[in-house]
Amino acid sequence: RIIERTGPMVEAAIKLVKRLKSVQTVTVEKSTSLADFEALKKQVGGRLKTAANIIESLRSSKDGGEIAAVRAATRVATQALKQTLQYIKPGVTENELAGMLDFQIRRLGAVVSFDTIVAFGPNASRPHHQPSTKKLKKNDTVLIDFGVRYKSYCCDLTRCFAVGRPSALYEEVYKAVQEAQAAALKMVKAGAKIRQVDAAARDVISRNNLPVYGHGTGHGLGLEVHEEPVISAEGRGKLKAGMVLTVEPGVYIPGKLGVRIEDDILVTESGYKILSRNCPHWPLSLT
Repeated sequence: RIIERTGPMVEAAIKLVKRLKSVQTVTVEKSTSLADFEALKKQVGGRLKTAANIIESLRSSKDGGEIAAVRAATRVATQALKQTLQYIKPGVTENELAGMLDFQIRRLGAVVSFDTIVAFGPNASRPHHQPSTKKLKKNDTVLIDFGVRYKSYCCDLTRCFAVGRPSALYEEVYKAVQEAQAAALKMVKAGAKIRQVDAAARDVISRNNLPVYGHGTGHGLGLEVHEEPVISAEGRGKLKAGMVLTVEPGVYIPGKLGVRIEDDILVTESGYKILSRNCPHWPLSLT
């Protein structure tokens, strides 16, 4: 049962526990801060336990309302990116472009779900590059990793573009990443092993003799931008219908380029639905 509160979480939890005197055990998420844990323990005593992924597991599958909320967040993200594309021109800086996208997100009544990443050319070879004063040049490539929090629910998308004609290497890498994402998606359905989804994407990158990315292939979305399940080589368990995930393979060649394609999907009994299908992607004419 979800309880709405108006004050601090700890105060609300203490009041609730005192009111429900029959409660034998109180559990908190593993992400609870030490200060909050100690404050609760002082009032609850030995009844307080940490939940071993119980809450995270419960949140991993979304109901219809939650799915609609994530879908709405992807629509806002899509609209914001479309409004920002006009500014992707030689001379704009990474900082400026990130700020323009953030403005469009706020203009649409939402906020960013994490700090927007904008990386030009070789800067994209750093997966978590922080926007800088680097200016966009003709025939440069652009990587934009951004997210929206709308009505409490998050989305997370990455798109790559080229201003003019990119290098042959870039086109080769982009195609390989597309194929890697398609291979991972082909594995997605209720009951699929998480590790197999991850392996499908990595195998494509490896077969193309490209460096295999160091981050996960995806993660859950919801109230937080990173939730269970984690789609990685260490990922445990199986996918369930109702899970909302990112699928985001990439290739990073230091000093040269970086490509990542990230979409948000809904896991179904027989496969998946792409929630971010309408979000613009390359090849798209940007001059």
